[in-house]
Amino acid sequence: MSSPRTAQRLNRILAMLPWVIANPGSTVEEVAGRFGYTNNELLADLDLIFVCGLPGYGPGDLMEAYVEDEQVIIDMADYFSRPLRLSPAEALGLLASGMALASTEQAPPALERAVEKLAAAVLPGASEVLAVELAAELDGLDVLRAAARSNTVVEIQYLSLATNESTVREVEPWSLFSSLGNWYLSAFCRLKQEERVFRVDRIRQVVASDESFVPPAELPKPEVRFTPSEEDVFATISLGRRSRWVAEYYPVDILDDTEDALVVRFAASDPLVAARLLLRLGSDAALEEGYIVGGALAALRSSILNRYETVDTAG
Repeated sequence: MSSPRTAQRLNRILAMLPWVIANPGSTVEEVAGRFGYTNNELLADLDLIFVCGLPGYGPGDLMEAYVEDEQVIIDMADYFSRPLRLSPAEALGLLASGMALASTEQAPPALERAVEKLAAAVLPGASEVLAVELAAELDGLDVLRAAARSNTVVEIQYLSLATNESTVREVEPWSLFSSLGNWYLSAFCRLKQEERVFRVDRIRQVVASDESFVPPAELPKPEVRFTPSEEDVFATISLGRRSRWVAEYYPVDILDDTEDALVVRFAASDPLVAARLLLRLGSDAALEEGYIVGGALAALRSSILNRYETVDTAG
């Protein structure tokens, strides 16, 4: 699973490549302004493109991407200048994904039109022969959806994944969306005084109110993410080669990157989240800083050992 940061970077690269190829001589300023790059971000993406290409990956298979005389140069990438030709399996998978998103009521009109055109080309009568099913709608989902549409405050009882404790909080629901088989609520949490994304299956009770609220002029993109705050626990973790996936999966700050180790700053709402991760990674990761996480990790290890000792004694 890729992190939202990685997905956003890839989407921007895939949008930028064909445009630069179609507009030779584009300047760094033009490309940066059009796609929202800083100069350093653009150079980093060009360096990444430089080592990408077609299978075989020899010198003649890799793209060339660099800056020369303030112009962005991309060569050996003609396959990005024409529409992608999908295999039948790829087209069907794309169609199923589009139909799934359309069923969540989160799809923009442009996507709905694209799904209709793709269905007509790939599988006429797709709605009659192709069924795309998401996770069953949960209790309270209709109440939350109605509150989001009418900008009405709701009170929820929420069970935290990290602490396994329930809290009652008032939220201003912005949108509902489905991701990886789960339903989520994007909302402003009055208890935390900031945006939060809640898993709907962890909402134990929903009570609608008569109070209305004014939503932001531009709502955040509905996606599963974690935004660190001052209340969170921080730890510095050194990741070995087999554990580098953590930087793609979790929202971390990279502090140092060498051939042998990737050092990251990890944030979590509860120290047990980081402790469980470290326990899972085993010898391929080490806690460099973060005494609170260190204490939680020691307690977790002790608890597990005690369980084994209890089982051995009983046996």
